[in-house]
Amino acid sequence: MKKLAFILILLFVVKTDFLLAQTATNVKGKWVMNVETNMGSGSPTFVLDHVDATNLKGTYTGQLGDSEVKGTLKGNIIHLEFSISGEIIEYDGTVTGNEMKGKVKLGTMAEGTFTGKKKE
Repeated sequence: MKKLAFILILLFVVKTDFLLAQTATNVKGKWVMNVETNMGSGSPTFVLDHVDATNLKGTYTGQLGDSEVKGTLKGNIIHLEFSISGEIIEYDGTVTGNEMKGKVKLGTMAEGTFTGKKKE
């Protein structure tokens, strides 16, 4: 009986921790970014969705055009990437609630930083 109670408590704790981690890092939705690079600035939009616990998919719309996006989310660390005109565009940063920030690499064209806010 004690073993069963221990197992049930352990399963509850693990499931609760998993659900809290998912809630803390939910990026599903529309994000408006502010990007500053050595070539200028822009305000692209991402629409993101969770494929599973760590993989993301979505779309990018901005000054570079439109593209399908893939990415990962591990804890609060996010990586997004897509290709436009043969250039791999990468966003690497952190997510805190409805905000994210980090570094952006626009292929061989430019590098800079980004901040983003999730639209309600």
